[in-house]
Amino acid sequence: MNNRRAAFVISAADVTGCPQPRLPEYAFFGRSNVGKSSLINMITGVKNLARTSATPGKTQLLNYYSVDEDTWYLVDLPGYGYAKVSKKSRRNWEKIIREYLVQRTSLIYTFILVDTRHDPQASDLELINWMGEQGLPFCLVFTKADKISRKAVKRNVDVYKNVLSEKWEELPPIFITSSHSGEGKAEINSFIEQCNTQYASVIAEK
Repeated sequence: MNNRRAAFVISAADVTGCPQPRLPEYAFFGRSNVGKSSLINMITGVKNLARTSATPGKTQLLNYYSVDEDTWYLVDLPGYGYAKVSKKSRRNWEKIIREYLVQRTSLIYTFILVDTRHDPQASDLELINWMGEQGLPFCLVFTKADKISRKAVKRNVDVYKNVLSEKWEELPPIFITSSHSGEGKAEINSFIEQCNTQYASVIAEK
Protein backbone atom coordinates (compact mmCIF):
# COMPACT_ATOMS: atom_id res chain seq x y z
CA MET A 1 0.00 0.00 0.00
CA ASN A 2 1.52 3.32 -1.08
CA ASN A 3 1.80 6.19 1.34
CA ARG A 4 -1.11 8.56 1.44
CA ARG A 5 -1.31 12.32 1.24
CA ALA A 6 -2.36 13.55 4.65
CA ALA A 7 -2.28 16.88 6.41
CA PHE A 8 -3.45 18.40 9.67
CA VAL A 9 -6.72 20.35 9.32
CA ILE A 10 -8.00 21.51 12.70
CA SER A 11 -8.18 20.74 16.41
CA ALA A 12 -11.63 20.90 17.95
CA ALA A 13 -12.33 21.35 21.64
CA ASP A 14 -15.71 19.61 21.24
CA VAL A 15 -18.07 18.33 18.57
CA THR A 16 -19.33 21.83 17.76
CA GLY A 17 -15.87 22.79 16.53
CA CYS A 18 -15.55 19.89 14.08
CA PRO A 19 -15.54 20.51 10.31
CA GLN A 20 -18.78 20.32 8.36
CA PRO A 21 -19.75 16.60 8.10
CA ARG A 22 -19.23 16.34 4.34
CA LEU A 23 -16.53 13.63 4.36
CA PRO A 24 -16.43 10.16 5.93
CA GLU A 25 -14.49 10.07 9.19
CA TYR A 26 -12.50 7.37 10.95
CA ALA A 27 -11.60 7.95 14.59
CA PHE A 28 -8.64 6.40 16.39
CA PHE A 29 -9.09 5.91 20.11
CA GLY A 30 -7.32 4.04 22.89
CA ARG A 31 -5.62 4.13 26.25
CA SER A 32 -2.81 6.60 26.68
CA ASN A 33 0.53 5.21 25.50
CA VAL A 34 -1.10 2.47 23.39
CA GLY A 35 0.85 3.66 20.34
CA LYS A 36 -1.93 5.64 18.66
CA SER A 37 0.20 8.37 17.12
CA SER A 38 2.72 5.86 15.79
CA LEU A 39 -0.08 3.81 14.26
CA ILE A 40 -1.60 6.88 12.57
CA ASN A 41 1.79 7.77 11.11
CA MET A 42 2.27 4.18 9.93
CA ILE A 43 -1.15 3.95 8.28
CA THR A 44 -0.75 7.20 6.37
CA GLY A 45 2.96 6.81 5.72
CA VAL A 46 3.47 10.44 6.75
CA LYS A 47 6.24 10.76 9.32
CA ASN A 48 5.32 12.86 12.36
CA LEU A 49 1.79 13.55 11.07
CA ALA A 50 0.53 12.75 14.55
CA ARG A 51 3.14 13.80 17.07
CA THR A 52 4.35 10.94 19.26
CA SER A 53 5.23 11.72 22.84
CA ALA A 54 6.81 10.00 25.81
CA THR A 55 4.22 11.78 27.97
CA PRO A 56 0.87 9.96 28.02
CA GLY A 57 -2.29 12.06 27.87
CA LYS A 58 -0.79 14.73 25.61
CA THR A 59 -3.63 14.66 23.06
CA GLN A 60 -6.45 16.71 24.59
CA LEU A 61 -8.43 17.73 21.51
CA LEU A 62 -10.19 16.15 18.54
CA ASN A 63 -7.42 16.38 15.93
CA TYR A 64 -8.53 16.22 12.30
CA TYR A 65 -6.33 15.13 9.40
CA SER A 66 -7.39 15.30 5.76
CA VAL A 67 -6.35 12.20 3.83
CA ASP A 68 -6.03 11.48 0.09
CA GLU A 69 -6.54 15.07 -1.01
CA ASP A 70 -9.62 15.77 1.06
CA THR A 71 -11.26 12.38 0.48
CA TRP A 72 -11.74 11.42 4.14
CA TYR A 73 -10.85 12.52 7.64
CA LEU A 74 -8.73 10.68 10.15
CA VAL A 75 -9.60 11.85 13.66
CA ASP A 76 -7.17 11.45 16.54
CA LEU A 77 -9.11 11.32 19.81
CA PRO A 78 -7.70 12.01 23.31
CA GLY A 79 -6.40 8.90 25.04
CA TYR A 80 -7.98 7.55 28.21
CA GLY A 81 -6.82 5.81 31.37
CA TYR A 82 -3.96 8.16 32.25
CA ALA A 83 -3.92 8.29 36.06
CA LYS A 84 -2.04 11.60 36.41
CA VAL A 85 -4.74 13.56 34.59
CA SER A 86 -7.07 15.34 37.02
CA LYS A 87 -10.53 13.89 37.56
CA LYS A 88 -12.07 17.09 36.24
CA SER A 89 -10.05 16.92 33.03
CA ARG A 90 -10.81 13.23 32.63
CA ARG A 91 -14.56 13.80 33.04
CA ASN A 92 -14.41 16.64 30.53
CA TRP A 93 -12.58 14.50 27.96
CA GLU A 94 -15.03 11.65 28.46
CA LYS A 95 -17.99 13.98 27.88
CA ILE A 96 -16.44 15.46 24.73
CA ILE A 97 -15.63 12.03 23.32
CA ARG A 98 -19.05 10.56 24.12
CA GLU A 99 -20.75 13.48 22.39
CA TYR A 100 -18.48 13.14 19.37
CA LEU A 101 -18.99 9.39 19.04
CA VAL A 102 -22.77 9.62 19.39
CA GLN A 103 -23.52 12.86 17.55
CA ARG A 104 -21.05 12.86 14.66
CA THR A 105 -23.14 11.74 11.67
CA SER A 106 -20.16 11.40 9.31
CA LEU A 107 -18.25 9.04 11.63
CA ILE A 108 -18.06 5.70 9.80
CA TYR A 109 -15.91 3.61 12.15
CA THR A 110 -13.97 4.06 15.35
CA PHE A 111 -10.72 2.11 15.58
CA ILE A 112 -10.30 1.12 19.24
CA LEU A 113 -6.64 0.42 19.97
CA VAL A 114 -5.50 -2.11 22.56
CA ASP A 115 -1.98 -3.20 23.47
CA THR A 116 -1.38 -6.74 22.18
CA ARG A 117 0.92 -7.49 25.11
CA HIS A 118 -1.72 -7.17 27.81
CA ASP A 119 -4.82 -9.03 28.93
CA PRO A 120 -8.17 -7.26 28.40
CA GLN A 121 -8.27 -4.11 30.50
CA ALA A 122 -11.45 -3.11 32.35
CA SER A 123 -11.49 0.35 30.75
CA ASP A 124 -11.15 -1.14 27.26
CA LEU A 125 -13.95 -3.62 27.83
CA GLU A 126 -16.14 -0.87 29.28
CA LEU A 127 -15.61 1.22 26.15
CA ILE A 128 -16.21 -1.71 23.82
CA ASN A 129 -19.45 -2.69 25.57
CA TRP A 130 -20.62 0.92 25.63
CA MET A 131 -20.03 1.20 21.88
CA GLY A 132 -22.13 -1.92 21.41
CA GLU A 133 -24.94 -0.59 23.60
CA GLN A 134 -24.99 2.62 21.56
CA GLY A 135 -24.95 0.71 18.27
CA LEU A 136 -21.77 2.47 17.15
CA PRO A 137 -19.59 0.62 14.60
CA PHE A 138 -15.99 0.02 15.59
CA CYS A 139 -12.93 -2.07 14.84
CA LEU A 140 -10.51 -3.56 17.34
CA VAL A 141 -6.84 -2.82 16.59
CA PHE A 142 -4.10 -4.71 18.42
CA THR A 143 -0.94 -2.60 18.55
CA LYS A 144 2.74 -3.36 19.19
CA ALA A 145 2.52 -6.91 17.83
CA ASP A 146 6.27 -6.87 17.18
CA LYS A 147 6.98 -6.63 20.92
CA ILE A 148 6.07 -10.27 21.63
CA SER A 149 6.25 -13.61 19.82
CA ARG A 150 3.71 -14.61 17.19
CA LYS A 151 2.52 -17.37 19.49
CA ALA A 152 1.92 -14.85 22.27
CA VAL A 153 0.11 -12.52 19.85
CA LYS A 154 -2.28 -15.28 18.85
CA ARG A 155 -2.83 -16.31 22.46
CA ASN A 156 -3.58 -12.78 23.64
CA VAL A 157 -5.89 -12.01 20.71
CA ASP A 158 -7.73 -15.28 21.34
CA VAL A 159 -8.17 -14.28 24.99
CA TYR A 160 -9.80 -11.05 23.87
CA LYS A 161 -12.06 -12.90 21.43
CA ASN A 162 -13.14 -15.34 24.13
CA VAL A 163 -13.93 -12.55 26.60
CA LEU A 164 -15.95 -10.60 24.01
CA SER A 165 -17.77 -13.73 22.87
CA GLU A 166 -19.29 -14.00 26.34
CA LYS A 167 -21.45 -10.95 25.55
CA TRP A 168 -21.18 -10.48 21.79
CA GLU A 169 -22.86 -12.69 19.20
CA GLU A 170 -20.65 -11.23 16.45
CA LEU A 171 -17.15 -9.88 16.93
CA PRO A 172 -16.05 -6.56 15.41
CA PRO A 173 -13.44 -6.43 12.63
CA ILE A 174 -10.01 -7.15 14.13
CA PHE A 175 -6.60 -5.94 12.97
CA ILE A 176 -3.17 -6.89 14.29
CA THR A 177 -0.62 -4.13 13.80
CA SER A 178 2.93 -3.02 14.36
CA SER A 179 4.01 0.55 13.65
CA HIS A 180 7.59 -0.77 13.59
CA SER A 181 7.17 -3.43 10.89
CA GLY A 182 4.17 -1.95 9.09
CA GLU A 183 1.99 -4.97 9.84
CA GLY A 184 -1.70 -4.18 9.42
CA LYS A 185 -1.17 -1.08 7.28
CA ALA A 186 -2.46 -2.58 4.03
CA GLU A 187 -5.40 -4.27 5.78
CA ILE A 188 -6.61 -1.12 7.54
CA ASN A 189 -6.19 1.05 4.46
CA SER A 190 -8.07 -1.49 2.35
CA PHE A 191 -10.87 -1.62 4.93
CA ILE A 192 -11.18 2.18 4.91
CA GLU A 193 -11.24 2.27 1.10
CA GLN A 194 -14.04 -0.30 1.03
CA CYS A 195 -16.03 1.71 3.57
CA ASN A 196 -15.49 4.91 1.58
CA THR A 197 -16.81 3.19 -1.55
CA GLN A 198 -19.92 2.05 0.31
CA TYR A 199 -20.36 5.53 1.79
CA ALA A 200 -20.13 7.14 -1.67
CA SER A 201 -22.76 4.71 -2.99
CA VAL A 202 -25.16 5.56 -0.18
CA ILE A 203 -24.68 9.31 -0.70
CA ALA A 204 -25.22 8.92 -4.46
CA GLU A 205 -28.54 7.17 -3.87
CA LYS A 206 -29.89 10.00 -1.71
